[in-house]
Amino acid sequence: MADKKHQNPAENHIQPQRLKSLLHAMIDIYSPSGKETDLLDYVKKHLRRCGARPVCQPVDDIRYNLLVVPETENGLEDIQLALVGHLDTVSAYDIEDYGYCADGDEIKGLGASDMKSGCAAMIEAFLVYQLQRRFKAPVALCLVVGEEENGDGAARLIDDYHFPWAVVGEPTDLLPCLSSYGYLEIQIASPAKRMHASVAAHHHNAIETLLHMMLQASHYLRDQHPEIVYNFRDLYSNPSGFIAPDRCEAWMDIHAPPDAPIGEIITALEEVCLQPQAAAPGGLKASGQHFHIETIDAGYALPEKGPIVRALQNVYDALALDWQVGEFRSHSDANQLWAAGIKPIVLGPGRLENAHAYDESVSFSQVCRAAQIYLGVMEELLHSSHTN
Repeated sequence: MADKKHQNPAENHIQPQRLKSLLHAMIDIYSPSGKETDLLDYVKKHLRRCGARPVCQPVDDIRYNLLVVPETENGLEDIQLALVGHLDTVSAYDIEDYGYCADGDEIKGLGASDMKSGCAAMIEAFLVYQLQRRFKAPVALCLVVGEEENGDGAARLIDDYHFPWAVVGEPTDLLPCLSSYGYLEIQIASPAKRMHASVAAHHHNAIETLLHMMLQASHYLRDQHPEIVYNFRDLYSNPSGFIAPDRCEAWMDIHAPPDAPIGEIITALEEVCLQPQAAAPGGLKASGQHFHIETIDAGYALPEKGPIVRALQNVYDALALDWQVGEFRSHSDANQLWAAGIKPIVLGPGRLENAHAYDESVSFSQVCRAAQIYLGVMEELLHSSHTN
């Protein structure tokens, strides 16, 4: 990689002020999953104002994906790479204080890291290239909705479009991730008999049973699969007042390396959660425990080869960046793309540990660098298509 075949011109064309203004506006527009329409309308107008021709791909009655595809004779058939980003965020930690705030190079606000910065960088790179070059790169810009909830935007995208490669702009600290963890979403629940609280101590308690099931699952994963990342969330019981509740449930998120034995893990978890000693703390009889797998998204690992990997290597070389591949340790739209036969590389500005945090932030210089990388890949693809 030390011998440069040609000079990558990406760094000379990104407009940092336009990029910062776009990111500022995007962060200030509240767009949790299911409520992305205000941001979609803004980004659509921005693209049109800059000369692009975005296509609205309906997802439901009011929400849509925003797409810009190559304006070539063959159109969709020419797409070799899609730049994919999601415009939605998690709900605000503080609805009165979620917006844009800059402190030197650091930009704070909901979605700053996950992943409005990645989307803004992709938009800027796409506009610079597609609008300032005589020849069009075989790249599509795909801005989707719903990633933080059920991934309905990505699901809709792959209904109508197929492309061999994708770059997904999730926060990786600009580390190209050729592999991604798999994801399991599991619901566990315990029913019981509703009764007056003063006599509940002599009977099965739904909350106590569920907590015991959770501990059994936790002990199994820690002892047998320390490589697994798991998290309990949304623990609640039916509102009951001075009454023993008749149901308690929780959800488990499990992120597993690509080579993890998912089938074995699922089977073992079900056994430890539903075994008699887990279902009957204190020797009290309990029945009807519930173990339901809501989501299974497989992980994957790509080899360090192929046209997009080579293009990225050349870009990193031209921009004097160290080339080192990594693995994305979270669930994302990349898992759905992989299941559809698309090879996704996860690569974007920001750090995953800052995502979903109340003080979410990103380095603006890194956002600019991400835009340079995305632009450079388009330059590389055009160059390779001409030389071939």
